[in-house]
Amino acid sequence: MIVDCHVNVFEAEQALPLFHELNAISRPGMGLAADPDTVAKAMADVDKAIIFSLRYKDAIGIDGDDEVTARAVAKYPDKFVGFAAVDPRRPDTMDLLVHAIEDLKLKGVKFGPIYNGVSLLDPRLVPIYEYLQKNNLPLTMHMGTTFGANAPVELGRPIDVDTIAARYPDLKMIMAHMGHPWYEECIVVARKQPNVYCEVSALFYRPWQFYNILVCAQEYHITERNKIFWGTDFPWSSVGEAIEGLRNINDQVEGTRLPRVAATTIDRILHSNPFEHWWHGGYRG
Repeated sequence: MIVDCHVNVFEAEQALPLFHELNAISRPGMGLAADPDTVAKAMADVDKAIIFSLRYKDAIGIDGDDEVTARAVAKYPDKFVGFAAVDPRRPDTMDLLVHAIEDLKLKGVKFGPIYNGVSLLDPRLVPIYEYLQKNNLPLTMHMGTTFGANAPVELGRPIDVDTIAARYPDLKMIMAHMGHPWYEECIVVARKQPNVYCEVSALFYRPWQFYNILVCAQEYHITERNKIFWGTDFPWSSVGEAIEGLRNINDQVEGTRLPRVAATTIDRILHSNPFEHWWHGGYRG
């Protein structure tokens, strides 16, 4: 089984001029369309995909909403599981979240501290954490840097996840992108906190960094503990190239005495199943 745990969905009109201006910085030459039909076609070779829209209009020019996510799930229910997007700056954040979960039937939340300019320690997030913990809903967080000039870099560091995970021990938290380039912070927090996981989306195209991340994860022994999950970050990468990038990670160190990423590590990540771990008692659709 292959599950893509990190897939973005948004309609063409939700991609603002800023988004198109930044394309040359993010992944030059990529089309970056992510409407529901395009996403479904791109996910043909995975069994399931966790999808979400983005409310990052002032950071990277995507002004998505939960309705597009719900439409995609309704059209492709056997393929997609939808997460809600939160922007804690909005006064209607909790109303939107409750609507997304209770009316649209989305199954988790995506939040980007660096994109919304809101720290994980900000009190505006307290009702969100409490609601998610009470309702057994996982929280995927963008952890790591980004290309957007309007995103405060320090808010991408994973270290604050440790504080929140301790305050809300029943809240399942997932650090996207292994917190790059602060991957050591990500790994030590995931090792320490039983309710914290991480995932490797959008890393393969920096192969040297990706290699070091995986070797570090092995040295901290989190690779054998169902802590690391596989994803693409579509449309910024495709299923095929993300799989190939993981499977061929050791090519760059052939002929050296550098350590290898174990075949068991590669297989565990590629065939990781968030539906067994991100919800207490397992996922119940």
